[in-house]
Amino acid sequence: MIVGVVAESCPGETRVALTPANVAQLKKRGLEVLIQAGAGAGAGHGDSDYESAGAEVVNSRADVFARADILSQVQSFGSNRATAEADLPLLRNGQLVVGMMDPLGEPQSASVLAEKGVTGVALELVPRITRAQSMDVLSSMATIGGYKAVLVAASNSGRIFPMMMTAAGTLQAARVFVMGAGVAGLQACATAKRLGAVVEAYDVRPAAREQILSVGAKPIELALETETAEGKGGYAKAQSDDFIKRQQELMSEVLAQQDIVITTAAVPGAKSPILVTTDMVKRMKPGAVIVDMAAERGGNCELTKLGETVVEHGVTIIGPSNLTATVAQHASQMFGKNVENLLLHLVDENGQLNLDFADEIVRETVVSHQGDVVHERMRELLGLPSPAPSAPQAAES
Repeated sequence: MIVGVVAESCPGETRVALTPANVAQLKKRGLEVLIQAGAGAGAGHGDSDYESAGAEVVNSRADVFARADILSQVQSFGSNRATAEADLPLLRNGQLVVGMMDPLGEPQSASVLAEKGVTGVALELVPRITRAQSMDVLSSMATIGGYKAVLVAASNSGRIFPMMMTAAGTLQAARVFVMGAGVAGLQACATAKRLGAVVEAYDVRPAAREQILSVGAKPIELALETETAEGKGGYAKAQSDDFIKRQQELMSEVLAQQDIVITTAAVPGAKSPILVTTDMVKRMKPGAVIVDMAAERGGNCELTKLGETVVEHGVTIIGPSNLTATVAQHASQMFGKNVENLLLHLVDENGQLNLDFADEIVRETVVSHQGDVVHERMRELLGLPSPAPSAPQAAES
């Protein structure tokens, strides 16, 4: 069985789906690996590195699609809205595609793959259970993003982060506030703390308090009812308009004291909640910096513009696009290991594909199979009836 990796075609994407280290592990399971020439260049991996690991390197993208039984991508159909459509004619019936697909935001991608007879595996849907932690791409990429967001903020700020005693007087430490204490937010807290800042954080989920303390930050608590704020998988749930309005009122006073604000609040498949309004920005310090990690979903700040840095009311607001691609080498190392672990879970000891739909990992990540949309949540989003009891329980290839 052949695993194929093509060069990412989405503009600005520098990551690669598998690294040479992953190739070596897949080869041990009896899988062959086919790499498009130059696929790993953006992440610091040359073609010779892949060949040394046992992969075959070919020049033609179409050749990889034609020969691969399993196609591994970083941004696949649904996630790559810019150029993925050009790859559709290259897909063939019975092929398996694994990659980021933005399934909750672009559920129609599952229908497209089903029509082609392709088995689609959406990495964003890996369940947050103990035995799937090593396959959790979202957490891996959030770790990278949270780290880089702080560096972006630091490089755009007129202040240094640590307190310094100098001959010219004392330089006070920067105050950094992180909104959202998921994986990205906690990594942002830890990074800012290591740089010497005074770090505070807020999350709507009560359980986040101990996590914030664990990375050396101070939790900010608002007078809000938050008992139902946490949803499935530990993600924050979408809140009512009244809740968000009250939250904004209380948060305005906190933001007015900050030098750096990192926002990370995102709800899977939905528009990011507005946590920082224009009026709140007006009350912030001149020279303050906001890095909006939720920019790709509309942003947590009302003034955020995706892919741009703007200055409004004396505050610099940054809306980064694909922040993890700016740390391509380590992001690819983490992404590739997640994919490697998932692929080794999907194939048997002889390197043959074995999809057991009784397994939660398979059931929750496979969105299309044998010409149909098989994922229950995807069917709901697409307005399709619930799958029949005779839905596939296992499939081998």
